[in-house]
Amino acid sequence: MPAPTDEPPTPAPVRILLCDDHAVVRAGLRALLSSAPGIEVVAEAGSGEEALALTTLHHPDLVLMDLQLGEGIDGVETTRRLTTLPDHPPYVLVLTTYDTDADITRAVEAGATGYLLKAERPEELFTAIRAAASGRTALSPPVAQRVMTHLRNPQPELTPRERDILRHLTQGLGNREIARALFISEATVKTHLGRIYQKLGVETRAGAVAVGKERRLLGGT
Repeated sequence: MPAPTDEPPTPAPVRILLCDDHAVVRAGLRALLSSAPGIEVVAEAGSGEEALALTTLHHPDLVLMDLQLGEGIDGVETTRRLTTLPDHPPYVLVLTTYDTDADITRAVEAGATGYLLKAERPEELFTAIRAAASGRTALSPPVAQRVMTHLRNPQPELTPRERDILRHLTQGLGNREIARALFISEATVKTHLGRIYQKLGVETRAGAVAVGKERRLLGGT
């Protein structure tokens, strides 16, 4: 009869699903993660829809999620759907090159446990994966700094006029059309747009619309 040992049992590996629309990136991540003890890639997806289907099939502990996924639903919407699955919802760790306030806010509000930049060192990625798979927040240092700055200096609310302009943006109207609809000058529209971008932490009209929808800013004033 073998003598009993005091060694703790080896923990089960963290089961990962990769979601990135670039096959080369997925291959690189799979190769990298295969070198990390205690981490196992069980599936990879090239779209949000595929990630959802494969998650229900493989039940990973964690989905490593890119934000920009080409055609179909983006990484934020995929994250929202994954984290609200009725059966074995996985944790989601965003792995992206985008670090704007709007991207971070949307991902966190969608349910992401962590937010990591692709420029991080492999060791930082491994640590973040293990933390996120345990339900602990994992943020790249630049992202953590942005979050803290935002908490210390929250963005002001949109004015009623800015909300009006944001609603017209969702309709695809240009500056001239918005000016005519609101009986103001194009210069005034541009001034308001600049303030809207600053308050929402975005740089484009599409970004403003996306954040406006996420924060439910498009209803009545």
